[in-house]
Amino acid sequence: MASDPARGTSTRALLDELAEGDPGDLLALGDLLDGLGQRGFGVLLFLAIPPAFFPGVAALIGSPVVILVGLHMLCCRPHVWLPGFLKRRGPHRELIIRFERRFDPWLKRLERWVKPRWQGLIDHPLAGIYTGLLLVLLGFLLALPIPFTNVLFALLLLLIALALLERDGRLLLVSWLAGTVAVLFFGVLSGELARRAAWWLEHSVF
Repeated sequence: MASDPARGTSTRALLDELAEGDPGDLLALGDLLDGLGQRGFGVLLFLAIPPAFFPGVAALIGSPVVILVGLHMLCCRPHVWLPGFLKRRGPHRELIIRFERRFDPWLKRLERWVKPRWQGLIDHPLAGIYTGLLLVLLGFLLALPIPFTNVLFALLLLLIALALLERDGRLLLVSWLAGTVAVLFFGVLSGELARRAAWWLEHSVF
């Protein structure tokens, strides 16, 4: 695998780069994010999506990574910082390969209309804050044992990741609307998200 997993100009190029190599390799997040700067947000979020599609793995890898990216954006951090235990963690390449085989046809279709546009929305500080908040809430929901929701939340995360990687402000707006509806329906209405968030804030080191 090349040293820069983000060298491609499209999300599918990134996915092809990550899937190239020994399926047994561990894609350590710290190694993959070295030198990426602000683009690391989109790359890190994209790496959290394949685990999010698979129950069990989602809570171990997908959810913590999504929450971490959300906190960075919520606090307007210029680049990704990972704690040591997350630097050493990450999906195995086999999971990326399974994801690519299953969703590559859909990504090909998406690539036809996802493109850089409305970039002022992507770069606006308030947009980053709202995206961060939405990611934190979706990350909590992803960790909850809500039946049949893993794929839904993973698809929402995929929309946000595509918007950030491809700098598509219109797609980001669509993902905001869909994500907000999902948070309200599955989180606030059930009351579970509020309880989990309150517990996390009470025990957080931040």
